[in-house]
Amino acid sequence: MDKDAVREKSLARYKQERDWFALLREATKLLPGEEGRLQEKLLTILLDSKETVVDCVENEKPFIAGYFCNAPELFHAMDLPWYMLMETPFLAATAPYLQSDIEGSENMGIGTDLCTAIRLPIYYIENGLMPVPTAVLGLLYPCDGAPMLHQVLEHNKAWQEVPIYGCDPPYTSDERAVEYFADELRRMADFLQKHTGKTLDMKKLALVCEESNRSYTLWQEYNELRRSVPCPHGWEIGGAQAFAVSQCFVAGDPRCTDWFRQLYQCGELKIQEGKGASKTEGWKEKIRLFWFDIMPYGWIFELMPWLEEEMGAVIVMDMFSNFPYTLIDTSSEETIFHGLAKRNLLDAPMIRQARGTAENFSKDIRRIVTDYKIDCVIWPGHMGHKDGAATTGIMRETCGDLGVPFLHIGLDLFDRKYTSPEEVRDKVSEYFRGMGLG
Repeated sequence: MDKDAVREKSLARYKQERDWFALLREATKLLPGEEGRLQEKLLTILLDSKETVVDCVENEKPFIAGYFCNAPELFHAMDLPWYMLMETPFLAATAPYLQSDIEGSENMGIGTDLCTAIRLPIYYIENGLMPVPTAVLGLLYPCDGAPMLHQVLEHNKAWQEVPIYGCDPPYTSDERAVEYFADELRRMADFLQKHTGKTLDMKKLALVCEESNRSYTLWQEYNELRRSVPCPHGWEIGGAQAFAVSQCFVAGDPRCTDWFRQLYQCGELKIQEGKGASKTEGWKEKIRLFWFDIMPYGWIFELMPWLEEEMGAVIVMDMFSNFPYTLIDTSSEETIFHGLAKRNLLDAPMIRQARGTAENFSKDIRRIVTDYKIDCVIWPGHMGHKDGAATTGIMRETCGDLGVPFLHIGLDLFDRKYTSPEEVRDKVSEYFRGMGLG
């Protein structure tokens, strides 16, 4: 297959995904009120990001593939478009082709014990369904599964000439570890300059980081609103969306700050009106949940609305809504890289919890349960999160010390065949009844 054919095939699925989100954006225009406009703004930011990648592929401009925890403010400062290698399982989980893609990965012979968020990119790469970038930023943490993608890239004909750099993560979380990782980010920036032809202007990076700080500050202020009883929003608004806007598209863009400003205003308005997460007349918040992981994006609409509407259980906080982020001191190059290192090594969700010691899990549980008046902690037990599975006992013991019920489910966040939505609902409702919740 020649270069043009490879390019067209790799773009076909990406364009299909772009068009799916364009359809969703049109649908949001029919939603009433400011929350509808909030969704429209988010999808516009997402679509612009995808359109930029399409333009780069079609016109042979430099762009990269990477991850949210690779200091995406650097990419923005370098005018370097990017997409996340594990993007589709999270962003296109509502798309009609996700389940057939999962089956396709199984038909390739990829072990179903491998995290689905890793299996799917392997399937896309091996079948030419992912745009081939100018360079790749790898991921060596928090789990052993992620580096398997690097091995696939190195042996795939279309990708094997693409240069790869992976920041080396230290195990500890002390000042020495942060300084070490800051040097890794500097080397990453040098790598990007070498292979993309883009340059890093520190003055521009400082401006991007200052804008990013404004977004994170508004996010923190919004999360304070979620302490309210009832919580102004549930699973649909504020959580994973805030993470995506701040870290997955164009980190440090004024449009992202504007989105967070409107998010705060929407939450504040709900509190002033005395309304909870649901729009159903007569509905009441009964159970305040801490969902300690990623949402089940592969079948989210088969669980979350049921939890909220029928059980009165509101996800007040989840792992990706959790705000422990460092604001970046932009006074010098040294302080900028130090702040980026801390934010991406010690603060980023999932990376923060699973990279280091088990204490990271228990500390977050203690803080969130206390701050948000949590009634129950749910550890979904995604089959790919074996790093977290080893700490289940510690999490349960922590919840016991706090006097809060802890539910470990066991499921696949993307593949409904692993544990069906019906089985999950039965397990949750039985547990709630047994614990006297609701």
